[in-house]
Amino acid sequence: MPALASARYGKDNIRVYKVERDPKTDVQSVTEMTVCVLLEGDIETSYTVADNSVVVPTDTMKQTTYITAKQNPVNPPEVFASILASHFTSTYKHIHKATVKVIQHRWARLSVDGKPHPHSFYRDGSETRNAEAIATSNGSIAIRSSVVGLLVLKSTGSAFHGFIQDEFTILKPTDDRILSTEVDAGWSWKSMEGVESVKAVAAAGKFDTAWEKAREITLNTFATDSSPSVQNTMYKMCEAILGEEKDVEAVDYSLPNKHYFEIGEFLFVLPSTEVRNHCTNKIVLVDLSWHKGLKNTGKDVEVYAPQTDPNGLIQCKVTR
Repeated sequence: MPALASARYGKDNIRVYKVERDPKTDVQSVTEMTVCVLLEGDIETSYTVADNSVVVPTDTMKQTTYITAKQNPVNPPEVFASILASHFTSTYKHIHKATVKVIQHRWARLSVDGKPHPHSFYRDGSETRNAEAIATSNGSIAIRSSVVGLLVLKSTGSAFHGFIQDEFTILKPTDDRILSTEVDAGWSWKSMEGVESVKAVAAAGKFDTAWEKAREITLNTFATDSSPSVQNTMYKMCEAILGEEKDVEAVDYSLPNKHYFEIGEFLFVLPSTEVRNHCTNKIVLVDLSWHKGLKNTGKDVEVYAPQTDPNGLIQCKVTR
């Protein structure tokens, strides 16, 4: 007989923008977020017998998000996510778990004539500061903070060799390559007991400091590490973040390769039967030498072809 194994529901893509005004200085600060709320609990009958009496409408979740933003601080996002998630588990007794994900978009203050403008901003790239809070009915809150969408590139200082090579391999080992990725780095905090515990961590500046340190470690390690592989470099990043923040119990990274190939690299132009029979010998590179002997390979390469897909995807999680 069929049985509902798991269920949760909620409101996604709740757009929130908050302005905070300092009446003494006329300086305004802005925060823009995209919020997702997901609820779990004794809601099975809404699925199995169309019993809507256990359903908190998703529109209610949206309105609650707006009201919570009005009545509470939205920075750091870890605190706002915890307050909102805890509201649902404390208000609705049949809801046993609430997950709130906050994506904080970057608005940076404009400078005019070398001075910060009091109320003008620009979008500082696609990178976001994210926070996820999972509140349970027993009062505990699990928090994961993250840096997402941080696009980085180094034009040298990365190698990749010593990997498995067999009859399916055409990739050549290299001591020097372009390395680019879009960083998704997260760190999970030790479980906290209630919103007040979360606020205490925020008051000590730990959420903001950890975010700044994690971002700095990511950028510095990426730039300075003579990378033998993405795997090894990301592990070093995890180690360093764990060493900086004692209240963090795990760090995870997801790094997609953004490939930049030499012109003509991996271009198959021969019939598939020939490629199958002698794959490594039947690849033709169409470089730029066809144009007046122009050299753009090996040590002479300067012009590359950026690739969108397919791409490598490397992930890891490191704990204490």
